[in-house]
Amino acid sequence: MDHDNGISNKSGNRPFQDVLRARASRRSVIAGGLATAATGILAPAAMADGWKDGGSGKKPYRPRGRNLIGFEPVPVEAGSGPEVSISSDYEYDVLIPWGDPLEPGGPSYDGDPDSRPSAKNQAEMIGIGHDGMWFFPYTKKRYVSNRAGMLCINHEFGTNPHVTGKAFPESLEDVRLSQHAHGVSVVAIAEWKGKWRQIRSRNSRRIHVNTPVAFSGPVAGSELLATPNGNIPLGTVNNCANGYTPWGTYLTCEENFNGYFGASNEDATWTPTEAQSRYGFSSNGFGYGWHLFDKRFDLSDADYRNEENRFGWIVEIDPWDATQTPVKRTAMGRFKHEGVAIVEGKDGRIAAYMGDDERFDYIYRFVSADDWKTMRAQGRSPLDEGTLYVAKFNEDGTGEWLPLTMDNPALSSFASQEEILTFARLAADAAGATPMDRPEWTTIGADGYAYCTLTNNSRRTEPGPANPLAPNPDGHIIRWKDSDDYTGSSFVWDIFLIAATTHDSEDAFGSPDGLWGDPDGRLFIETDGGQPLGLNDQMLVADINSGELRRLLTGVTDCEVTGLAVTPDRRTLFANLQHPGNGDPAATSFPAPTGSGRIPRDATLVIRRKDGGIVGS
Repeated sequence: MDHDNGISNKSGNRPFQDVLRARASRRSVIAGGLATAATGILAPAAMADGWKDGGSGKKPYRPRGRNLIGFEPVPVEAGSGPEVSISSDYEYDVLIPWGDPLEPGGPSYDGDPDSRPSAKNQAEMIGIGHDGMWFFPYTKKRYVSNRAGMLCINHEFGTNPHVTGKAFPESLEDVRLSQHAHGVSVVAIAEWKGKWRQIRSRNSRRIHVNTPVAFSGPVAGSELLATPNGNIPLGTVNNCANGYTPWGTYLTCEENFNGYFGASNEDATWTPTEAQSRYGFSSNGFGYGWHLFDKRFDLSDADYRNEENRFGWIVEIDPWDATQTPVKRTAMGRFKHEGVAIVEGKDGRIAAYMGDDERFDYIYRFVSADDWKTMRAQGRSPLDEGTLYVAKFNEDGTGEWLPLTMDNPALSSFASQEEILTFARLAADAAGATPMDRPEWTTIGADGYAYCTLTNNSRRTEPGPANPLAPNPDGHIIRWKDSDDYTGSSFVWDIFLIAATTHDSEDAFGSPDGLWGDPDGRLFIETDGGQPLGLNDQMLVADINSGELRRLLTGVTDCEVTGLAVTPDRRTLFANLQHPGNGDPAATSFPAPTGSGRIPRDATLVIRRKDGGIVGS
């Protein structure tokens, strides 16, 4: 999406393409190195060669001795048009499109172009802009259900014409309708006679821009989050990718929050501060116009100073208790969070890997202060106490995690830890982090490596052996492994896949975005951006050991394929189609029949193998 593609990093830190070029010149892997690696895949053994000191001490990951990917791929010629194409070995159903009732019997909207829901009704419906999500199964003692649970799903964005039917809001009611279409849905779902559907639950709820929220961690109570008029903290917005915790809660990530703010003063005297500029704030934002009717989003209203600092965090939600207030975990830093992948280290501490989705921004890691089970037993959140780091990549295939703390001499200009976390981008600039090409989703692979999609960067100016295109409109996937079992200060890294190297193959793709690694060694890759060979956005499955890559499905015209969640047995996969047809019924009416004239609606796909096997196989 265009609003993902800005640049606000003026730090001058050494760009990643320089590191990649130098890295490739210093070592050779797979038939002569990256420049000649037609698959773009680097073997785990090649990565291990560069580890040298500080390894985890664990036995290396051994791939399973069988073919991980056996499905018939979607051919290129079937991968475009207004309908979903899926492997002939798979089937799909549609679940919870925008406007469906949160619970059976509630208000609904079916895509009628001559009407739109009211703001009140939208607050009781599934939102728009389906993105990251996770499935939390019902459990009882040792029983874990594969047929019922709570689905937490993000609603990233929805344009004014799509949601309100107007190019620009004309009233506070229009703004409230748009606001209530954003946020998160927590919805109870169950399978009945082979079909998944909503069911009633006291835990189902909508969390949107006007829902009360709480702050926790080092910045909670700081003047940086206080407004002069003392309005209470409300809402979450532009909820993109996600994560989940070992203790069973959902993490939703606020990404392009800057686009919902603007400045209403007609004499144009408002100018952004250095911090506001670094986060991309402007007088018009993305054109939502909320600031003209809701003062919270008016950057020129002195009574609401610091309101913008209340967005850009990771928000923790309890899927099993609708009475619990969503909590923004400030220890994890404020930036354009795309996703968060959490893994437990050998000492019980957790590491959380996060991308900041903008050209030339950074990859971060948060490490809890103590064993997470101990902390929770003591009534402490593992996400409130710990250290935030930012990544620096070196030419020799190693890297450093730079601490964003007051103890770091490079951050001596910051007055407090609260300031460092609230303006994490500025702190990462000063620390000397490596600017990346739009770091998005992160996941932990079966081999123990952390993987991250770098979607694209059309502003790249110089080619290198590891990134042969300049600009680089197609993106790549990087992976790394920390010393000391996810919590050490150093790591080794390499490139897993360069999208451009696939463009002369049947499995061509570009702009990798959504990402999930299963425990068998598969990597599910979703795309968001222009695709080669006329393809729609798509989902592919890669074998992290062999490098085999196959197309599982393609979405509909002008949609993004995003969101990944599975049932515990991994025989049902949930994925999302976001902004189908960009809201234009002339392009598609999905999920309504093509040609029906209905406004296309974001929706979740329920994907299964026809033979009932593991998804991705």
